[in-house]
Amino acid sequence: QVQLVESGGGLVQAGGSLRLSCTTSERTFNSYAVGWFRQAPGKDREFVAAINARGGIAQYADSVQGRFTISRDNAKNAVYLQMNSLKSKDTAVYYCGRSRYANVYTTSDDGFGSWGQGTQVTVSS
Repeated sequence: QVQLVESGGGLVQAGGSLRLSCTTSERTFNSYAVGWFRQAPGKDREFVAAINARGGIAQYADSVQGRFTISRDNAKNAVYLQMNSLKSKDTAVYYCGRSRYANVYTTSDDGFGSWGQGTQVTVSS
């Protein structure tokens, strides 16, 4: 079973930045869209951003539009989430998931899989 590995989380002050990474050993990773999701305590996992296989098309949740940027480096089998102007409400465990398709057809987490352990992002106010 292919599994993704998230990293880059940590503790940051409000207004600060973090860059999350999602990596895998799967050789065909660059053939699929990838999404970032997050889950805060007591809440459901929610969509943050997604990018298509080629990296040319990205989608964002309204809550992060203009602050977060998703990108990918297919030569490194990696997808990144650059998070700027962080707010306390961004505090959550962040997960990346792989779609079964090259394009992003859904922002629901049941359209993605191969979840890793997640990486904790904590924003202090």
